[in-house]
Amino acid sequence: MTSLDIAESASDLRVELVETASSRALVVRLDGPHEALSWAIVNGGRTRTDSVVWREVRIGELGPAVDPSAVMRETLAQVGAPGAVGLLTGRDVRNYEIERVERDGVVAECLATAGLGNLLAVGDPTVPVRAPAGTINLLCRVSIGLTEEALLEASAIAVEGRTAAVLAAGLRSPLSGRPATGTGTDCVVVAAPAMVGAERFAGKHTACGSAVGAAVFGAVARGVARWIEESSCPMA
Repeated sequence: MTSLDIAESASDLRVELVETASSRALVVRLDGPHEALSWAIVNGGRTRTDSVVWREVRIGELGPAVDPSAVMRETLAQVGAPGAVGLLTGRDVRNYEIERVERDGVVAECLATAGLGNLLAVGDPTVPVRAPAGTINLLCRVSIGLTEEALLEASAIAVEGRTAAVLAAGLRSPLSGRPATGTGTDCVVVAAPAMVGAERFAGKHTACGSAVGAAVFGAVARGVARWIEESSCPMA
């Protein structure tokens, strides 16, 4: 197993790319314990963690007989972060974007990977997931503590930012032809430092909500643009 530190300047997120014989992972270390909220396949829901890990899935790795959560847990053990929030993606995890936004002293940083091979519009009929599925996975870390209610509100703002960025690209669902709003396997992680005196609100009228929305929109918009540029067919 080999690793390469690729920490970003002016960022509180420490990013490490880890290569093993069978997989590639992007390990994002947070600055101390954080309260996190997500629907991630491993350590999702409300949890306390100091890291988030992207695991790149390659063709043929997953199938009906394979438990994807077991694959993710094995990777977390390999990178020494069993308590990390774990995300799976078919996107090359080396292609990530970071956006940092400050509003009235509150900082939000979003790290996103964007693959659109599983592009859909909200409300499309259900279809089998094509493996490996390109997906939009993102982590948005804020610099202030948030209550559970505020974490939920920040998560909603982050999802809205993701959707706005996809809509701005003008892509359409290959299934229904309606404006695409994301992929069928997107995942959003919101994290805030574990601390006393957490903020109760994180909506659009707050500095936190404004920073979260702008950071997510910026990172996802660049990721979508990169994917379109790299892809010979945006709907592939």
